[in-house]
Amino acid sequence: MENSDFYLERDENLQKRINDIVAELPKFCENYFVSIESSTSTLTRLNYAYDLRLFFNYLVENLPKFNAINVKDFTIDNFIEISSFDIEKYLSWLNVYRKEGKKRYNQEKGKSRKLSSIKSLYKYCFKKDLIPANTAEKVTAPKIHEKAILRLEPDEMVKVLDEVNIKGGFSKHQQNYISNTKKRDEAIFYLFLGTGIRISELVGINIEDINFEINSFKVTRKGGNSTILYFTDEVKEKLIEYLPERNQILKDDEIENAFFISLQKKRISVRAVQNIVKKYSQIAVPLKNITPHKLRSTFGTNLYKETNDIYMVATLLGHKDINTTRKHYAAINDDMKREATKSIKLKK
Repeated sequence: MENSDFYLERDENLQKRINDIVAELPKFCENYFVSIESSTSTLTRLNYAYDLRLFFNYLVENLPKFNAINVKDFTIDNFIEISSFDIEKYLSWLNVYRKEGKKRYNQEKGKSRKLSSIKSLYKYCFKKDLIPANTAEKVTAPKIHEKAILRLEPDEMVKVLDEVNIKGGFSKHQQNYISNTKKRDEAIFYLFLGTGIRISELVGINIEDINFEINSFKVTRKGGNSTILYFTDEVKEKLIEYLPERNQILKDDEIENAFFISLQKKRISVRAVQNIVKKYSQIAVPLKNITPHKLRSTFGTNLYKETNDIYMVATLLGHKDINTTRKHYAAINDDMKREATKSIKLKK
């Protein structure tokens, strides 16, 4: 499978899920999703679809004025009846609610994203003169309290990589099972920590995308743009060590272009990579919930400390907005300033 085919297939599957959800929504939502198709990714539209389905379900299930209406039969006139206070009550409801028998929770970021989905629909309807006023604009978004970046400290990074290599925290049965994928798992950790790529980018790498002569590889970033990234000799060594293990899993007459494959001889899945990272990091650093994104943050932190170049960090991480990078790594900058200040002696 060509690298582009992998992303096309992924987007086709996401689009099918979007279509299924839109079919449950009010009729006027269909045109809205068509209108934002050229300016948003399929993953963004899928999240909007989930958010709007939850919003409309809340309205018909919790507000008396809409109790007699099915979501599918919700008209634009019903939409006009929604007040800004109704939306504010919905945001409050999102704190803790039940879905499919399970408790669900939303903090500031979750509520802010769901409000953004609603505001996007209102903006479209107002622009198309379907509603007389943009009611959602009267609702203030929750204040986001930024949390410190969770990342691996240098000694923790060594512990994790040692755990992948030695497997000291696993039982003999577990060690026998993961021995078939030891080199693959190690290569995955080194590539995350050595390049800061996203999990979707790692999963999408094909064997022909890697050029070992110049230590580079091609990735498809958010939005579908391709770019070339580079890795160190240390990462190269782990990638090359994985190749015999990969070839052993695949028979000579079987073709799979994906660089990272599962024992089922298929491209490794996002969920499998998440489980791999969790499996090793829980043993090495049990007090931290390390995910692939946290490994990406670790790379960004290390790169910023080495270069003190926020633009370089933004470029290599694939951030479109430099402010995203600046916000994430501002705390590191403060640490560097604090350390620099310590070198000043007032009384020698």
